[in-house]
Amino acid sequence: MREGRAGRYVLALLLGASTTLSFAPIGAWPIGLLALAGLFYLWQDDTRGNAALTGFSFGLGLYGSGVSWVYISMHDYGGMPAPLAALATLLFAAYLALWPALAGYLQARLPARGAAWLAMPAAWCLTEWLRGWVFTGFPWLGVGYAHSDGPLAGLAPLVGVHGINFVAALVAALLVAITRASLLHTPWSRRWQAMTALALLLFGSWLAGLVGWSVPHEEPVRVALLQGNVAQDLKFEEGRFEATVEGYRRLIEAHPATLIVLPETALPRMLHAIPRRYLDELEELAIARGADLVFGVPRAESQERYFNSVVTLGTSPPQRYDKVHLVPFGEFIPPGFRWFVDLMKIPLGDFTRGSGRPQALKLGSQRLAINICYEDLFGEEIILQLPAATILVNVSNIAWFGDSLAPHQHLQISRMRSLETARPMLRATNTGMTAVIDHKGRVLHSLKPFTTAALVAEVQATSGLTPYARSGNWPAISASVLVLLSGLRRRRDVPGRPPA
Repeated sequence: MREGRAGRYVLALLLGASTTLSFAPIGAWPIGLLALAGLFYLWQDDTRGNAALTGFSFGLGLYGSGVSWVYISMHDYGGMPAPLAALATLLFAAYLALWPALAGYLQARLPARGAAWLAMPAAWCLTEWLRGWVFTGFPWLGVGYAHSDGPLAGLAPLVGVHGINFVAALVAALLVAITRASLLHTPWSRRWQAMTALALLLFGSWLAGLVGWSVPHEEPVRVALLQGNVAQDLKFEEGRFEATVEGYRRLIEAHPATLIVLPETALPRMLHAIPRRYLDELEELAIARGADLVFGVPRAESQERYFNSVVTLGTSPPQRYDKVHLVPFGEFIPPGFRWFVDLMKIPLGDFTRGSGRPQALKLGSQRLAINICYEDLFGEEIILQLPAATILVNVSNIAWFGDSLAPHQHLQISRMRSLETARPMLRATNTGMTAVIDHKGRVLHSLKPFTTAALVAEVQATSGLTPYARSGNWPAISASVLVLLSGLRRRRDVPGRPPA
């Protein structure tokens, strides 16, 4: 019995690891659906404890492979000893795996018949949402992101990535229902019901993708997105600052545009410590060309308060955005974890959080919704700057993770934000992936990673509100909670679950 149970855990681990293939850069979204269906099949008629362990094994496989790049930031650039960095990476994956474990436990509390095909998607959607919220959240590798190129992409403007999480899990549950009905030789009427529901889901998503949720705003804007390609281990090195800022100056001079965007902390020195002459020259250059310059720079208000900011110079009045959603350990130190950060050599490790209700920056006839690095994981925060914003702008420095899966996965996340809001997204990164994404989530232009270059393109801004921009994640989360509560109320009257 124990050997059989161990085999189920190993299978769940492998299913989780295979799910990584559904995300960028591979993008094989059907693998993700089949892997999730495999997990749901293992959950059938399982006890609460066993279902939780199976979910944990799945999550350990998914996050252990999918976010293994955190090791690079801690060891290669953070200077943490290799064994400790490997252990920290494993513990991080184990923490993330607790959420699929919770999903397994929750669905196991519900009846095996009746609404079981809804219970698993509801539990999955709810725990994925919690993963993106608890302890400031880390919703990386939500299964919905794999469908930025899949048949469910059309649902993004309606219900967002968490709604796609629910529907993708529902598709997986229906595949299990069809398979199980075939194996048990149940009447064809039940199989047809599941197949009809599956067909309606896919057709409805395709139909939603045909709707135009936004309209063009003004004339296209000529933009230049600069990729400095400054190696992370050199970025803050003594004596490197002058070469960095001169490199960006040359890129600006060589690539005129109406809107010029530099990456996160492109100028790697506190704003007040940057020579005023250099900033004045950049501003004069921008004004002479009728342009606005947007760049990332750390900014201090006092010895205790400093921010990861974006600042503007040029024809429009000076404006700024201070990063709101900070990265634990990378940008702020959780209470009691100073010792952990001290093991690394990462500078600027304790920023102050910006305003919780940021305003879109008004540059010329456009309004820019700025987000810095992994802030674009949080769709419910991006939509706070709508409907005013006509263009989304992400500035990032993913050099912390080297040539790994992280930059590809991050680009896919940005594409989902464009789909949800029906807005173009401009991505200016230090080493990649610098790109222009249109309001349909399509990558129109991109730069080769790890090159010093500028991406110059015409971008069509948009206006209007999608249903998701109006309501956020609440429809998907409320539906999940109602399904789970309904199932719990009926549990006593519907047999089928073995005791825990």
